[in-house]
Amino acid sequence: MSKDLRVNEEIRAREVRLINTDGEQLGILPVKEALRIAQDKGLDLVEVAPAAKPPVCRIIDYGKYRYEQSKREKEARKNQKIINVKEVKFRLGIEEHDFQVKAKNAAKFLKSGDKVKVTVMFRGREISHADLGKAICTKLANQLSDIAVVEKQPNVEGRNMTMILAPKQD
Repeated sequence: MSKDLRVNEEIRAREVRLINTDGEQLGILPVKEALRIAQDKGLDLVEVAPAAKPPVCRIIDYGKYRYEQSKREKEARKNQKIINVKEVKFRLGIEEHDFQVKAKNAAKFLKSGDKVKVTVMFRGREISHADLGKAICTKLANQLSDIAVVEKQPNVEGRNMTMILAPKQD
């Protein structure tokens, strides 16, 4: 945003709506007059709303303004939560204990705020038993229903069946 702002002599409009350092409007003035007021105060005239009729300009210290703008953008980037997709793989003949271990891992991923891609892998003729793969996905979804919602229902893609679980929003 701060990269395309016009400053001082770069402003091309004939008249501008001028805003003082404390945020009060000084009215619509010719650019030369607004520039003179800004220079008298030892500050810059910055066009903050070029699309307005007439364009809106503020009297501010441009260097300080750019610094604060970059700090705000950096803070916004820091506060963004990056959601990763973790994968948990199952096979049709999975034993109960192994299923519980993988379910516990999926729960850990969901609690840390990540999405979980559940993959049931089929080998050979196992693909004809897609209903058993769907049963595994449904069992996992039911077990994790208190902390997760099904974002994408189980469906077969090639030799795998995939389902995506997302953490529940409080």
